[in-house]
Amino acid sequence: MQENIQDAESTIRDTDVADEMMAYTKNNILIQSAQAMLAQANQVPQGVLQLLQ
Repeated sequence: MQENIQDAESTIRDTDVADEMMAYTKNNILIQSAQAMLAQANQVPQGVLQLLQ
């Protein structure tokens, strides 16, 4: 009986860890994408300025 309870608890905890890792990975990808977009957006005005000089 105790072993079944421990197995069930382990399954629940493992599932929570997997969900949290998935959320962390998703958020990390979103942050990296946003940083890449900002870097690209910052390059456009610099290119225009170079054309005007």
